[in-house]
Amino acid sequence: MDWTALFQTILPYLPARYAGDIVSIVTFLIAAAALALRFWKPPASTSKLLPLFQIVSAVAQAKGWNTSAYQPGSKAIMVPVGSSRANDSAKLGLDVASTHPKAGEVPRRTD
Repeated sequence: MDWTALFQTILPYLPARYAGDIVSIVTFLIAAAALALRFWKPPASTSKLLPLFQIVSAVAQAKGWNTSAYQPGSKAIMVPVGSSRANDSAKLGLDVASTHPKAGEVPRRTD
């Protein structure tokens, strides 16, 4: 269920004077979380701040194109736009699929 459907279901049952306040507060929280993620470097996978980072990321609706390239617990090789990830992975002896930033795993060797 997305936020829009949830709001359309709940808001008719709230008094009108509170409905605008609730929408404003939720909108502010989402915007503040997105702004915090813009300047917050993702913590290490062993950090105590990892659950807080995941909560802020969920509130900011950071998924897909909006996620950070560097995620806790994963590593990737960054290549220029005009370069081929396959060629750079082969030079380093790494599996191509595991070198993508969204792979969710540490790059593995092709040995």
